[in-house]
Formats: sequence, C-alpha cells, structure tokens
Amino acid sequence: MAVSGSSLQRYAPAALAALRIIAALLFLAHGTQKILGFPPPSSPMPAAFSLFWIGGIIEIVTGVLIALGLYTRPAAFLASGQMAYAYFAFHAPRNFFPALNGGDASILFCFIFLYLVFAGAGAFSLDGNRR
Repeated sequence: MAVSGSSLQRYAPAALAALRIIAALLFLAHGTQKILGFPPPSSPMPAAFSLFWIGGIIEIVTGVLIALGLYTRPAAFLASGQMAYAYFAFHAPRNFFPALNGGDASILFCFIFLYLVFAGAGAFSLDGNRR
C-alpha cells in the first residue's frame, strides 16, 4: 500500500518535535561534557571563562531550552551561530573537507538549529503551551 505525502503531512509537527528534542539532547551532551565532565571527556575540561567554557555554557542553556521547546527560536539562533563560528574557527582551518576536519557535527547542528529558527518548535513544546 502506497503512502501519499499528504497522509504523512499530519505527522510533520511530531517529526519536527522529535528532530528538535534529539538534536537538543545531543547538543546538551557536548555542553555537559565540557562543563560537568559528563560524559567523561577525552581531553581536559576547559578553564573557566575560556572560549570553550563559554561555548559549553551556551550548549547547556540552549540545549535545555530547545529540548523543552521554550524560547526555541532565539535559542536555536544562538546555537546555530555558535556552531557556524565553531566550524569556521576550529574545523575549517584543519582541512577543506568536513569529513576530514571533524566538522560534520558542527555543520549539521548549525543547519538543524537554523531550520528551527524558521520552523519553530513543533509539537510537544512549552512555546506551544504559552500561546
């Protein structure tokens, strides 16, 4: 039995919410690794108020907000910008190709969060409950 695109459309808000929540939780894990040491990092934790430490704080705060769907658009805008900066400042100088410079995740996070700026939180969000 073929499934038409229009019959799948009704699941779009839930699919958007799943993308938002999973991406935010993965992003949050990067922040907790930098700031809280969990999961245990392979490199030393950054010094307080260093660029990596500030990045970790942004990852924790925006990760929680995006996962909850609270102030999703501004949080996603900040997170997207952070990932664009991280890519061009730390990954791109290593090699032109993302598969070789380790920047794949930064690019994906950047564009997923940029999409959330325009799409909003989707279903199961505190933003939706505030309206």
